[in-house]
Amino acid sequence: MATFRHDVLIIGSGAAGLTTALRLPDDCRIALLSKGELTSASTYYAQGGVAAVLDQEDSLESHVADTHVAGGGLCHDDAVRYTVENGPDAIRWLIDLGVDFTRLAGNNEGSLPYHLTREGGHSHRRIIHAADATGKAISGTLIDQVRNRPNVTRFEYRVAVDLILQEHNGEKRCCGAYVHNIDTGETDVILARAVVLATGGASKVYLYTSNPDVATGDGIAMAWRAGCRVANMEFMQFHPTCLYHPKAKSFLVTEAIRGEGGHLLLPSGERFMHRFDERGELAPRDVVARAIDHEMKRLGADCLYLDISHKPADFIIEHFPTVYAKCLQLGLDITRDPMPVVPAAHYTCGGVMINETGQTDLPGLYAIGETSFTGLHGANRMASNSLLECMVYGKASAEHIGATLAGVPEPREHKEWDESQVTDSDEDVVISHNWDELRRFMWDYVGIVRTEKRLQRAQHRVDMLKSEIAEYYSNYHISNDLLELRNLVVIAELIILSAMQRKESRGLHFMRDFPGVNDEAVDTVLTPPIS
Repeated sequence: MATFRHDVLIIGSGAAGLTTALRLPDDCRIALLSKGELTSASTYYAQGGVAAVLDQEDSLESHVADTHVAGGGLCHDDAVRYTVENGPDAIRWLIDLGVDFTRLAGNNEGSLPYHLTREGGHSHRRIIHAADATGKAISGTLIDQVRNRPNVTRFEYRVAVDLILQEHNGEKRCCGAYVHNIDTGETDVILARAVVLATGGASKVYLYTSNPDVATGDGIAMAWRAGCRVANMEFMQFHPTCLYHPKAKSFLVTEAIRGEGGHLLLPSGERFMHRFDERGELAPRDVVARAIDHEMKRLGADCLYLDISHKPADFIIEHFPTVYAKCLQLGLDITRDPMPVVPAAHYTCGGVMINETGQTDLPGLYAIGETSFTGLHGANRMASNSLLECMVYGKASAEHIGATLAGVPEPREHKEWDESQVTDSDEDVVISHNWDELRRFMWDYVGIVRTEKRLQRAQHRVDMLKSEIAEYYSNYHISNDLLELRNLVVIAELIILSAMQRKESRGLHFMRDFPGVNDEAVDTVLTPPIS
């Protein structure tokens, strides 16, 4: 086991973490952690694009207004305006780094050379994209840049266990983290004057999700254990269209297909979205996901369908090559056939509370991207605002760290990870069983539609699981699966507690017991118990 010292420790290698690393001063010694390779983040799998005002017919005020409408009256106007106003600069930064966004065909002299698409909730075409693999293009470019920075040390196949807190001048500060090496099984200490949580969301707490396996809410859980407040954890966004196929694990079908005219269909071939919202397929995600869930339950259907085959085949293949290739691999030709789709947990709208520079309640600790709660998304994130948030707040946090780091004390030596009182487990089946049980009851009881009785059942089960997992954690050597399970049960409890507090139906939180919307829009803020 070893101790490493850096100026800044960044936990997570998605757009938020990579942006922060690249925006920090060149003389800043940075440790960048990833659970797997650097591509092991949700950013890499993002298809749709980044929302920003780039067209003369669009406006910042329109983007602000659309975000507020999608957010169900719960967005913080200062966070919305800050993000939207800094959007164009964030896109220019990505272009300057070399992100190859899709360009318009032909001679477009005097106009924007990039193709902009439209997604649910947006009143204009403002989604800049790289075909339907935008996340891969952004991730690849940022990773290439990070690999060329000698001040960034990459720690791959590492998972953070817990944050390290120390007293400095009478103030409790975050000074690093215990970090588990997945390959060797050892747990090291990484000390730093600033720590950035950029671990993404927590959608793996649900049985069906569009997210990669790493999305287990690690940063939110660690920050909660360290004493940070979280907000609005009840707002879990379910993406309306994930491919329904036994061999298509977590494959999301981009919302841009609906933006370019795709139709949602019942098994009979009938369109239905007009019965739920006048915007039809372009309604915000919460509306579309609930409509699909309603129709599936009403009909007893395993899935519904998304069809764009009425568009020219060349258009489909050019704009959606990733979806086309994936479906073709599974025997579906989307130029001729509709795609079977179901909703799946997709985005965590709540998270660790931060200010405009990414600072949490704990000095020395920052949170960026899906891990954080900025107030931007309100009760429902509008499509393609998430990558924008990563870039905007990644820059803001990096600038604050760079400006204040000189005045931050060096962490003292910290005790090594102690494994002297634990043994190897011969009951790993407990982990897999608890993992399955947790995700199943969260899907059944705390999913797209909720009731008080379901939430009470979920709370009862999460209390039992917490004690079982705590006992297991105390007696056996840790592993990646155990650490993720330990974090997921914290996430489940936070979602349940938040959902039980909200006595209304707003945005992504739909309660049958309280179908109306309260007059006053209030955030759900949870404060950790004093240990």
